[in-house]
Amino acid sequence: MANSVTKNLARPLYEGTFSVGLDKKFNRIDREDPPAKGALKISLNPFLIESGDKYILFDVGIGDFGEDTSTETIKENLSAHGLTEYDITDIFLSHLHYDHLGGLAGRGSGYWELTFPDAKLWVSGQGWADVMAKEEFYDEEKTAFAHFLDAKADLHFLDEEDQPYPEVSVKTIGGHTKYSQLLAFDDGKQKYLMAGDVLANRGEVNRTFEAKYDVDPKRSMKMRNQITRKAYEEDFAIMGYHDSHHSIFKLTDYDEQQGYKIEPVA
Repeated sequence: MANSVTKNLARPLYEGTFSVGLDKKFNRIDREDPPAKGALKISLNPFLIESGDKYILFDVGIGDFGEDTSTETIKENLSAHGLTEYDITDIFLSHLHYDHLGGLAGRGSGYWELTFPDAKLWVSGQGWADVMAKEEFYDEEKTAFAHFLDAKADLHFLDEEDQPYPEVSVKTIGGHTKYSQLLAFDDGKQKYLMAGDVLANRGEVNRTFEAKYDVDPKRSMKMRNQITRKAYEEDFAIMGYHDSHHSIFKLTDYDEQQGYKIEPVA
């Protein structure tokens, strides 16, 4: 197993920035460019954490499901840290949208193959059951993808509150999806929180808003407030999966008028 990653240091595996319109297609744009008119600007950052003999991913990117994207991107990003896809031991998913789980399998060879064949895949048990109960998961291609994972991935189902490892805990928070999860890493030295789209980037920290893309916008707003308070009071760094420039950051001060002071983590 590779050993060149700094011990217990989280790394974003930036996959790119995209313009996403009503058609839900992820069209690649430059990190500095604005999105198309009426579209959202969304960056994708799976996160890598080394913990002892474990190499953990929090979400895995879009895989083959974007325009000009593939599972090769996350493999190349791992290679930049001296790792291969075979080094990944555990994968935790914040929720089951394809821009967060698409990197789990690809069809570069013409048929579905697991990207991380030796990894345990940790998902919300209720969330996965909900996906499997659907007649169609987005479309025909993604439905085949989900059923392939159900048959071939080393699936481990998480309860609403769970702690599969001493340093990793999860909690169902809902909001963005019914079973969205807060992923937490705390080894006593370094502490990270990742909430998927409930708290997706630095720009959401000091905003009070209800998002149309959430299943339960009011709950997301409530959870966002709780997560930022927890991060500040308990000294967690926040992982912003959709942040374009500084996807790991800390809240270092608080003012009632101006809100939290945000500092990127190098």
